[in-house]
Amino acid sequence: MRTYELLRMEKTRLSRWLAAFDPRRVFRLVSGLLLAVTLGISLAGCGYNEVIDRDEAVKGSWAEVQNQYKRRSDLVPNLVNVVKGAGQFEQDTLTKVVEARSKVAGLKVDSSTIDDPEKLKKFEAAQNELGGSLSRLLVVAEQYPQLKATDAYRDLQSQLEGTENRIAVARKRYIDNVAEYNAVVQKFPTSIGASMRHKAVRPTFEAAPGAENAPEVKF
Repeated sequence: MRTYELLRMEKTRLSRWLAAFDPRRVFRLVSGLLLAVTLGISLAGCGYNEVIDRDEAVKGSWAEVQNQYKRRSDLVPNLVNVVKGAGQFEQDTLTKVVEARSKVAGLKVDSSTIDDPEKLKKFEAAQNELGGSLSRLLVVAEQYPQLKATDAYRDLQSQLEGTENRIAVARKRYIDNVAEYNAVVQKFPTSIGASMRHKAVRPTFEAAPGAENAPEVKF
């Protein structure tokens, strides 16, 4: 008797389920799931997420470029003070270093710099001018044995040389990341995702000859 009652209860439940079954509702549910899966695959294929990864890589490498250039700029005042102590040092050389650093300090560098060709060009020009004036100063310093013999000068010279190496590495990494980012932005189908994200081609530094090799700085 108990078995019969259980069978009757299960039959009742099945009947209720079948009565409540709505094929259209199931169709809409399945269609929605298929659409979501298809959309997810399409977005992945069109670079919707990849362009963000490339964008973050560019921003990260740009931060390192700024960090290394700032490190060099921070060394300049101490170097100038040490060189001044040598006496009779070429004032024109010192003046050019100070003026070049002043130009670097006066630059307005913000998040828009890497998207603005003119701003990036000015940034690079100012940094190159400072680098050139520092190279000239260190070359002239070779004519002052007493200056070269001081621990303070040798330490600063070593720090500057190391910083120039790090700058070269950071610039190379930035150039590479921008190239990869620009490829995603321009190539089909990833250009679709880039357009959806409102991402456009970015300007970059001019790669110096031999930039693909390990940097070697000689003053």
